[in-house]
Amino acid sequence: MNIDIPPGASLDSPHPAEVHHWFERADGAPLLGFRICSQRGLDHEVDWHRHVRGQLICVEAGLLTTRARHGEWSLPPGCAGWMPPGELHTVAISGPLRGWGLLVGPEASTALPDHPCVLGISDLVHRLALRLAESPPARLQEPRQQRLAAVLLDELGDAPAQALHLPMPQDRRLLRIAGQLLACPDDGGDLAHWARWGGLSPRSLSRHFRQETGLSFGQWRQRARLAESLRLLHDGHPVGDIAHRLGYSSASAFVTVFRRHYGVPPGRYLQRAIGFAATRASLASPAASG
Repeated sequence: MNIDIPPGASLDSPHPAEVHHWFERADGAPLLGFRICSQRGLDHEVDWHRHVRGQLICVEAGLLTTRARHGEWSLPPGCAGWMPPGELHTVAISGPLRGWGLLVGPEASTALPDHPCVLGISDLVHRLALRLAESPPARLQEPRQQRLAAVLLDELGDAPAQALHLPMPQDRRLLRIAGQLLACPDDGGDLAHWARWGGLSPRSLSRHFRQETGLSFGQWRQRARLAESLRLLHDGHPVGDIAHRLGYSSASAFVTVFRRHYGVPPGRYLQRAIGFAATRASLASPAASG
C-alpha cells in the first residue's frame, strides 16, 4: 500500500483498507487514526508524492526521515512529523518502526501549522490518537468521536515545535553545496573551501546561506551531521564509529556537540528513546487502559 510506510509494513488497525482509502479523500470525518507496525526499514527512499489529507506521524520506536521543499526532518521516538495537505514530500525509514498516524482533513488542518514541522507529543495526545485508531471510519461521525477529535485538534494546536528541522537553501549553487555536505558529512573543508567549490566568495556564501536557511554555514553543517548521527545511532553504530563517519576529531568532541543540541549524550538519548517506546507501549496496552 502506498501510504508512506514501507512495503510489508502493516496498519495495525481493525480497518486498514478503509484507512488507505481516506488518504485521498477530503470529505467525511476530520480525523482518522491508524497504527503503524513495520518489521524492517525501507531499502530506498519513497519518491516525491503528496496526499489530499494532512498527515501527522508519531514515532514510538525507530526513526523516520522526511524531506519537503522546506528542508529535512528526522523523527525519533517521542516526536510527530506534520505534513500539511498537498505538500510534496519523501519518506525514508531506518530499521523497524512502530507508531501511529492521523489523517487530517483539509479544513481541520487549518488548526495545525501551514508548513511541515516536528511536534512534541503529550500523553493526552497519544491516548486520544490511539482511541481514534481503534475506531472504524464509519463511527468517526458520531458525536462522541467528534468531541474526541475536537479536543485532539485543540491539543495539537498547542503542541510545541521541536528543533529537528534541517532547512534547505533554494539557490542552485547553495543547494549543490548542501547536497555535497549531506553526501560527505565527514568532509572537513572550511567555509573558504566550500565557497571555491561552489563558485562563490566566502562572504557571499556566508551571507546567502544565512538568508536562505536562517542558520550560519557552520550551524547548518553541524545540524546536518547531528541528523545523520540519529540515523546511525538507531542503526546500532557505536559512538566512536559515528564520530569518525561524521568528521569529528574524536568521540568526545562528537558527544559534546550532541549533548549541547539534544540535552543528553548519545547513549542516554538512545536509552531514553527505548524507554519512551516501552512506556508508550504500556500506556497503549489493554491492562494499562483498563
